[in-house]
Amino acid sequence: MPIAKSDIIARLKKDILPLEGLKVIQAGEEPDLGLGIINSAFPYGNFPLGAVHEFISEGPESESATTGFISGLTGSLMKKGGVLVWISASRKVFPPALQQFGIRPERIIFIDLQKEQDRLWTIEEALKCSGLAAVVGEINELSFTSTRRFQLAVEQSRVTGFIIRTNSKNLHTNACVSRWKIKSIPSEFLDDLPGLGFPRWQVELLKMRNGKPGIWQIEWSSGRFRFILETLPSLLLEQKRKTG
Repeated sequence: MPIAKSDIIARLKKDILPLEGLKVIQAGEEPDLGLGIINSAFPYGNFPLGAVHEFISEGPESESATTGFISGLTGSLMKKGGVLVWISASRKVFPPALQQFGIRPERIIFIDLQKEQDRLWTIEEALKCSGLAAVVGEINELSFTSTRRFQLAVEQSRVTGFIIRTNSKNLHTNACVSRWKIKSIPSEFLDDLPGLGFPRWQVELLKMRNGKPGIWQIEWSSGRFRFILETLPSLLLEQKRKTG
C-alpha cells in the first residue's frame, strides 16, 4: 500500500525536530509543569525541556510578571532535585518570595555581572552544567550566534534555559525554540475582601518552533497554574498582531 504524502511529511517533521534541539521525551520522564491546554501548542504535546526559551519584557511590570511565570515553571523542574542558577546585572528577585512557587532559597545561585558580555559567557557555561535544574539569564540583546551556542550547550547537558530580555531593540530571528511575552492582569479579591489576590498573567506564546502561537490568561494559586481564559481565537490573535 503506497504511503500517503501527508504521512511522509509528518514523519519527516518528526525526524527533523531532534535536529532542531527538540528531543522526544519518553512518557513518565518529564515533570508535570501544570501547563494544561498550553501543551497543545508544543510539537510533542509538552513543554520543551533541554532547550532555550526567550521571554520579551518591555519594562519593570512586564519583567516582574515574566519572573513570576518562569518561577512557576522552574519550581516544577526542581521537584526532582537540582539547583537553579540566576544570572543578571543586579538582583531584583527576593528569594524567600519564591517559596510560593516551590523554590527553596538555598537552592538558588545568584550571579550578578554588570557587563553584558560577561553575562552571555556565564549563561553559556551554566547551561553546560548537567547537574542544574534550570538557568535563568537576564540580558538585553542576543545575537543568533549567542543563542546557537546556548542551544548547543543544552543539547549536551539537557538543562532548560530561560532568557529574559528587557527593553530589547533587536528582536530578530535567533536559535531559541520559543519566544514569549508575559504581562500582569488584575487579580481577583478573595471573598470580596480588599487586598492582593493571587498573581494573574496574560501569557502570549509569540512563536514556537514547529508549534502554534496562542494567548492564555492564567493564575498561580494553591501551588499550580489555573486557567482563567483559554486560547484566544486565531482570528483575534491575527488581528492583535496586525495592530501591534
